[in-house]
Amino acid sequence: MGRYNRAVVLDQIQLADGISRAEIAERTGLTPQTVSGITRKLLDEGIVREDGSSRVAGLGKPRTRLRINGDAGSAVGLHFDPVELACVVVDLVGHPLVLKRRPTPPGAQPAEVVAAMADLAGDVLSEAEVPRERVLGLGLASPGPIDQDHGMVVAPPKLAHWTRVPMKQLLGEATGLPVTLDNDATAAAIGERWSGAGRGVANFAYFFFGTGTGGGLILGHQVHRGGSLNAGEFGHTSVQLDGPRCYCGNRGCLESLVSPAAITAETHRRLAEEPTGSTLAVPFQRAPATVDHDAVLNAAAQGDPLATAVIGDAAEIVASVAVNVVNIADVDLIVLGGRGIRRVESIYLDAVTKALATRPLSRHVRVADVAVSPLGPDAAVVGAASLVLHATYSPQLSALLED
Repeated sequence: MGRYNRAVVLDQIQLADGISRAEIAERTGLTPQTVSGITRKLLDEGIVREDGSSRVAGLGKPRTRLRINGDAGSAVGLHFDPVELACVVVDLVGHPLVLKRRPTPPGAQPAEVVAAMADLAGDVLSEAEVPRERVLGLGLASPGPIDQDHGMVVAPPKLAHWTRVPMKQLLGEATGLPVTLDNDATAAAIGERWSGAGRGVANFAYFFFGTGTGGGLILGHQVHRGGSLNAGEFGHTSVQLDGPRCYCGNRGCLESLVSPAAITAETHRRLAEEPTGSTLAVPFQRAPATVDHDAVLNAAAQGDPLATAVIGDAAEIVASVAVNVVNIADVDLIVLGGRGIRRVESIYLDAVTKALATRPLSRHVRVADVAVSPLGPDAAVVGAASLVLHATYSPQLSALLED
């Protein structure tokens, strides 16, 4: 209980970014004596600092404000994507200090990828000039599904022959750091809770758009993982019963319709049938491969009618799944993020906003909000680092119940 109360106090300080001891007691239900004892230890450890004071409505003496001391420690985040590796080191507040990206070795076996990850993490720590003794740990965000109990990546999409790879153990041995492993979309959701759009929001869902489409759920300020610890796979919600076959075995999954590969294929189909008026027509005729996902996003961002229509249709499909999530989980906020929607975020935001205002059953009680992640394409890698901060400093009900 003492460890849990300490985490509760730290969580309030982190979320508020400036809060008094009295306010912590009011918000948590802990006694002023308990809060005072916990904050005294946190100040002695250097994790928390006092930062000025303020008077509340002219009542009593000014209250000293408490904030997380960002310089007290660091965390490393690694995002493992079939296309790209990204690594960041963040301070205790979650602010990125150095971020680097490298292509994932094509066709690489696990040992090669782990070696590339360790090398990248070493470069980032060196450039950030962060000594190893101040690093709390390394968070690894990986495509799911994940076997949390054994620290394994089970069968990531687009990586043949990767079956139950013990990434947590392998990466820990390669870097010498304690490793926290999670699904990349869940990691991104934790990043949003720590330093993004979900900060202070009790119930929200995060839609992650990368090579695939994933999701994460925060319910009652806690990460909702489900029975197999793989909850939030919004990308494998069936939205077209007769749609294309998905690698998961189902048909018409959200991911199979809105992934970069799916959007590129649909753009090619429309260009082949009716290219008139699109700036992509000539490049497509000369070399179809040049009209890739980035080209479609750029064209849509510049108002190209065909590209805008393709992205708009994808956004409408996402909006339908967002409505389902609100109806099922009754979240207060939907967050959209990841590099898969960069430069066209407004199209997705508009579609989801309109759908949530008009379609969920709960709309007559309150309309769920929608936000684009301020972390943008860095959501997963910053989220990976936030895995360490979250596990170290946020209150975990499951751990309390286990104790």
